[in-house]
Amino acid sequence: MGKYKLIALDMDGTFLTNEQTISEENRKWVHKAIDAGVTVMFSTGRGVQNIFPYVEDLGLQSPLVAVNGSEVWKSPDELLKRHVMEMEWIRQLYQMALDYDVWYWGYSVGGLYNKDKWAAKPEEEQWLKFGVFTEDHVKLKEIRSRLEDWGVLEITNSHVSNLELNPLGISKASGIMEVCNLLGLKMEEVIGMGDSLNDLQMIHQVGLGVAMENAQEELKKAADVITDTNQADGVAKAIQKYVFGL
Repeated sequence: MGKYKLIALDMDGTFLTNEQTISEENRKWVHKAIDAGVTVMFSTGRGVQNIFPYVEDLGLQSPLVAVNGSEVWKSPDELLKRHVMEMEWIRQLYQMALDYDVWYWGYSVGGLYNKDKWAAKPEEEQWLKFGVFTEDHVKLKEIRSRLEDWGVLEITNSHVSNLELNPLGISKASGIMEVCNLLGLKMEEVIGMGDSLNDLQMIHQVGLGVAMENAQEELKKAADVITDTNQADGVAKAIQKYVFGL
């Protein structure tokens, strides 16, 4: 086996097509990597409820980093670690979203909630992530500035018009570090691929940070290399090149 022993894949805008499907090339090269002894796992902002169908489709038994690192799974059926947000943060974030009249959502252990269907009893949930979306970037910048002043949140995005919020210090990178500790690997032995700012810490800290051609510019500048788009099998091409030297 070569230098890289673990591949951590973002899902939306990276591994999945815009139609949220798995291309045949991506499927083929993920399985080639696994057959060659490389662990392939998802590292995503999604909650497990929205990851498991793809895990089952691919037949993966590898670890998972979910909700931007708030959950790390030893395998698809065994939780390794969970980092929850304080209820008071959720109350304030919810009120801020209402005050600014923006779309909002939140992942709890119980499921995904949003502006159209919010939790009936939020205080009874264990919250993992909160997000807001607005195409009014002046408003978005103001919200971000206020949240930065709190000093307790990790602030990223999965789209130029949203903010994703986790406990401070929790990221895809922290989740991958937990997986490396579990598997006895070093971060230098990891390839991480992504397209948005919730991939930034991962891109910085792994051995080979790969940005998609369709990635946000800040991520592309931070990456070690840039592969093709998610629509053009960028993940498959990166595996061919950096795992198999083709």
